[in-house]
Amino acid sequence: MAPIAKKKKKVKYTLSDLKTLGHQLLTSRVHINNLPLLLTFVSPTSHPQYVLESLLSLQSFFTPILADLPPSSTSKSSIRNGSNHDPEFIYRTWLRSKFDELVKLLIDVVVSPEPEDTLKEVALDSIMEFVKVGNGGRFHSAIYHKLLHNIVYCPTPTSVLVDLLTSKYFKYIDVRYFTYISLEKFARTLEAKYITDADGNGQSLLSSSMEHVTQNIYYVISHLPSLEGWDEISDFDMWSRSGLFSKESDLKELSEDVKAEDNQLKMKKKNNDISSAVHNIAKKMKLKFTKAWTSYLRLPLPLGVYKEVLVNLHQAVIPYFSNPILLCDFLTRSYDIGGVVSVMALSSLYLLMTQYGLEYPNFYEKLYALLVPSIFMAKHRAKFFQLLDSCLKSPLLPAYLAASFAKKLSRLSLSVSPSGALVIVALIHNLLRRHPSINCLVHREDGDEHGNDDPETEKVMVDTVNISGTSRDIESWKSCIDLFNNNETNPMKSSAMRSSLWEIDTLRHHYCPPVSRFVLSLENDLTIRAKTTEIAVKDFCSGSYATIFGEEMKRRVKQVPLAFYKATPTSLFSESEFAGWTFKYEDSLEIIGGSKEVTRNLCDHDNGSAKRQRIDSN
Repeated sequence: MAPIAKKKKKVKYTLSDLKTLGHQLLTSRVHINNLPLLLTFVSPTSHPQYVLESLLSLQSFFTPILADLPPSSTSKSSIRNGSNHDPEFIYRTWLRSKFDELVKLLIDVVVSPEPEDTLKEVALDSIMEFVKVGNGGRFHSAIYHKLLHNIVYCPTPTSVLVDLLTSKYFKYIDVRYFTYISLEKFARTLEAKYITDADGNGQSLLSSSMEHVTQNIYYVISHLPSLEGWDEISDFDMWSRSGLFSKESDLKELSEDVKAEDNQLKMKKKNNDISSAVHNIAKKMKLKFTKAWTSYLRLPLPLGVYKEVLVNLHQAVIPYFSNPILLCDFLTRSYDIGGVVSVMALSSLYLLMTQYGLEYPNFYEKLYALLVPSIFMAKHRAKFFQLLDSCLKSPLLPAYLAASFAKKLSRLSLSVSPSGALVIVALIHNLLRRHPSINCLVHREDGDEHGNDDPETEKVMVDTVNISGTSRDIESWKSCIDLFNNNETNPMKSSAMRSSLWEIDTLRHHYCPPVSRFVLSLENDLTIRAKTTEIAVKDFCSGSYATIFGEEMKRRVKQVPLAFYKATPTSLFSESEFAGWTFKYEDSLEIIGGSKEVTRNLCDHDNGSAKRQRIDSN
């Protein structure tokens, strides 16, 4: 029979015992077996005090010897092949495996939801310290990549960890550099997985886990500091101080290695070398920044992330791209989607067109299609209307295009809220000032709009109204018809130049006083152009019922309508206002007690007598 193995009793250690074990490990190699024992206390489920005490001893033990330990890949291959039987090498290989185990345990503590935030911060600091010194004084990118990988793929929220990295480590240029490299790798891996998991139609399936990873990647990349002003920085703050960039080591040696007799020549050479090194670093950072973002934007983004990316792209990404035209495919696809996504993509697409020479032939046609009533209630409507005003500012805009936008906006003014009507009036005001060729829309005489009608169109109009067919009747009907096709998506075919802005004239009688007042000011501005300027659309873009009400409450009213009578009135209305009607108080007193008289007087109106008496019942 096989001998029965004895069960080992689990020994309970106190903090004092852990201190003793750590002290023994640090003082003598004889107690090297304390190392795996201390590692057992570095766990997300251990008591925080035990984790801290063990980590303190382990970090003090590994930090001085990391430079002498063999790389993990070399150690594993040597052990597997049995090619090296040196006891010292085997010992150091074993130490490397224990160090790798310590790093893994620390990462588990960092990403696990059980430990407190304070313990996570201590564990993160220890990992970053190993990143700093764990590769012979150079940045240990492998450890940092493992940390980011676990953060990105963690199923639980990791915003606290990313915020810690942002506040403490993302300010260092080398940390950001390797962050972009790691994020690019994650994005490429996800893209390959989406392609592999594509269904029969060739469409990638976005699972909930992959969607969570995509959101985590965006949270990390969006929290990295921007590259603004990097070309002017002469002193980069590095986490690991040796050899990240090819020119970086030269920055330290310039003051010692320059042997020029003339101080001015020495300083000039030093400044030139520093400028060259700074330019080289900035160029490399832009390249990694560009690769990380382009790889990420190839992924099928969740709708919430997609919208957030489009909102921030023109400010946080495009100015720092090595070649912003690389984003044209992403932005044109977004602009073609329609709705609120197109509105969000408009800012970045407009930036590429105006500053980077992007040609997009269907730009105005797509912009014209965005003019729907729902756009006036969208979250980002303020930016959209400002960009719409900027896009229609060019004096080279064809007259038919300016007329189509003016007429489309004019038609929308009949169905939008008062705040939307104010924006429309401002936009049309600017269009009429910039493009005098469409001033014919303001006032069109009868017959002007159909002077170029072809016989086919006239026949259709006659058949539509089913009139007698005489020329007089046709002309009378055509003088009242609006030839603008509101349902046409192509502005070239909308027939806006043969219409008029009659909708704006109706706003003069709008129920909201600010709208009617603003239309009157538009009429005055068009009359005396020399004394007026364009209207700042941004002042009206964020309007709502609340803002209009607030402005009306602030207005100082000079005259207030009051119910004041010099003499006691004897009727509710005067006879001059309602001819043939009487509202006399004395007549009503005579018929209070007679129900027959009341009935007779109430029926007088039906009999055509045009006389109705006012009855007061007290």
